[in-house]
Amino acid sequence: MAYPTQQIAQEGKVVVSEFRAFLTKNNAIALAVGFIMGAAVGKVVTALVNDIIMPLVGLAMPRGDWRTYALEVGSGKMLIGDFFGTVIDFFIIALVVFMITKRLLKPDPAAPTKQCKACCETVPLAATKCKFCGDPV
Repeated sequence: MAYPTQQIAQEGKVVVSEFRAFLTKNNAIALAVGFIMGAAVGKVVTALVNDIIMPLVGLAMPRGDWRTYALEVGSGKMLIGDFFGTVIDFFIIALVVFMITKRLLKPDPAAPTKQCKACCETVPLAATKCKFCGDPV
């Protein structure tokens, strides 16, 4: 007969081993690392946009305080400048992220292929028979 503490310890070991298997099998660690890295890159890009690019945009605008522009509607205000500033921030951040990922992520080289003489379809280089028409290549 097992004592309750022994049973709890055994169940705990089972849970830990199942959790470890989950983490390694389902790539949860890779997802977590990717999320953390994405958040860190997001902070850097946001700082770049807010601290370097947007002040230059502010200089190009007729009034430097364009983000404070508001339209009075009844007893409330529509913060038009803030909205357009946020939209501009989004597009600049998206452009910077696009440029960074374009530089860092290179496309995989295309697999070598050849063309079937009978049907002119593209087949892998190692193929001996065309998958489209069945003729030898």
